[in-house]
Amino acid sequence: MKLSEFRNHLSHLSSIHFVLENGEEVPQHFHVTEVGQINKKFIDCGGTLRDEIKINFQLWQASDYDHRLSAEKLNKIILLSIEKLNLADAEIEVEYQRETIGKYAISFNNGKFILMNTLTDCLAQDKCGNSGNKTKNQIK
Repeated sequence: MKLSEFRNHLSHLSSIHFVLENGEEVPQHFHVTEVGQINKKFIDCGGTLRDEIKINFQLWQASDYDHRLSAEKLNKIILLSIEKLNLADAEIEVEYQRETIGKYAISFNNGKFILMNTLTDCLAQDKCGNSGNKTKNQIK
């Protein structure tokens, strides 16, 4: 989901709910500790130079159980970030701490933002010789 889509959904909400893909809810006392833009320049395993831009939200929960971030407050934080950081209208990536910091894509369903699991992938399967199909070896 792009930042503009997120803001559009946010404008119709009074409270914010984030839910993991498995249905587990992010506790309501979460904080959004960062809104930023990540510019990644890299070379894939096939030698292709790539640029990637993501908008990053970092969700964090503390022992402040009375804290509730309203949709209006989060929108103000995003607007300030757009103004001060000149954010692109790029895809959002959410960082959320569980056993380790996870990075999630985001979607929207039934008034809730869904944190979607992300996977790694080879970006140059046609060049590096990795077809993506794993072969099974028989043990004798």
